[in-house]
Amino acid sequence: MPKARILIVDDEEGMLEVCADTLQRIPDTEIVLESQSGRAAERVVNESLDLLITDVRMPGVGGVELLRIAREHDPSLAVLMLTAYPTVKTAVEAMRLGAVDYIVKPFQPEELLALVRRLLESKHLRDENRLLRRQVERPFAFGELVGQSLPMRQVFERIQRVAESDVDVLIVGETGTGKELVARAIYQGSRRKHAAFVPVDCGAIPNELMESELFGHERGAFTGAQARSLGLLEFANRGVFFLDEIGQLPVRLQAKLLRVLQERRIRRVGGMKEIDLNVRVLAATSLNLEEEVRQNRFRLDLYHRIHVAQIELPPLRERAEDIPVLVHHFLDRYAKEMGKGAFELGPEVMEVLAHYSWPGNVRELQNVIKRTLALAPQTAISLQDLPDEIVARAGESFNHAGGGFFQVRERRLAAFEKQYFRDLLQSFRGDVAGAAQEAQLPRGTLYRLLKKHGLDPNDFRSGSNNESSG
Repeated sequence: MPKARILIVDDEEGMLEVCADTLQRIPDTEIVLESQSGRAAERVVNESLDLLITDVRMPGVGGVELLRIAREHDPSLAVLMLTAYPTVKTAVEAMRLGAVDYIVKPFQPEELLALVRRLLESKHLRDENRLLRRQVERPFAFGELVGQSLPMRQVFERIQRVAESDVDVLIVGETGTGKELVARAIYQGSRRKHAAFVPVDCGAIPNELMESELFGHERGAFTGAQARSLGLLEFANRGVFFLDEIGQLPVRLQAKLLRVLQERRIRRVGGMKEIDLNVRVLAATSLNLEEEVRQNRFRLDLYHRIHVAQIELPPLRERAEDIPVLVHHFLDRYAKEMGKGAFELGPEVMEVLAHYSWPGNVRELQNVIKRTLALAPQTAISLQDLPDEIVARAGESFNHAGGGFFQVRERRLAAFEKQYFRDLLQSFRGDVAGAAQEAQLPRGTLYRLLKKHGLDPNDFRSGSNNESSG
């Protein structure tokens, strides 16, 4: 991995030395010091940097202007602001322009060190994500299946082997892992790919209609059968028939399906004639069929008949390295479908997605990305754009693993909010209506936030702020 280049800009030589001495403890890091903000602006434009650390108040080009120049030249460059004179206006302007954080002088060296390490790790993660986005076109794909992990590469190899034969296949995996995608990949790789692929979800068809749907019926076979109807198995003749969630097939129909698999013949409901059938059957289940057999809910002979070859799909939590690949795959796919431009993820977003357990597997991840793109107000996706339950549960997992990012982030946001509302109330001398209008918040929301931070508008109506609070 190449060295990370950090440019530190401050008109105080002593501060430059403190920052350099502190950050030289980070391995594989090149520290560049600049006391002249004008020369720093030239470096930002002409040199490759991984992190910019700049003072806010400097003669010549100020820190906010330097931030603006950096953003115009390299929108992905992480920028950390240093200031001895923190104000809400400056903080808001810096964050609006894209500063990732700011630190107040004087600070403890360990505080700067921890913050810079996190920013460099986030930069490294973003670079890896961009690489994965390019690679997803698509060396890590088999049909519509996407993944680069060892378990998924083994799945791809298994698909390729069974696709070339004509045996029936059982696909096993939790809900949302992509069992139908496996079935379609087998179909596309088989000699039957020019015939029909007919899927049926055994859990979605009412029991009383299941037999007619699968096998068809003759006219007059039952009340309402006014014409002959071909069944789904007959539609799949010379092609592939996919039974999803076969474990939910009613027991009374399991015997008929077994006969079809053994003899490759069907008889329509109410019919006398048997019809020859040339079909390959693929089945999938999220249930443990061996347990279903023990509970007499699934026929043992049918289980052995469909279990000629088996493909087992791993849950997403067991192939977490595939999450960035899948995220960018779905980002590109749905951005195009929605007619939107390219989306960028904040560094903390991928961290959250990687630490969430995904009980709904790839389907849940797919739906989260689609929902996020549909509701995101801009093309830079932040934690605020993710569903709250995803962030909360990922935070529990992240903190349990020994990380402190979410706690630190919460404290920083709380401190920023309290300072913002204190200055706002002081500016409007306790006038909540005017403060709410300035903050672009409903008055009720502002009252709730003031109560959260222990701020009383009456304390500001004399025109003096209670500096000792908070």
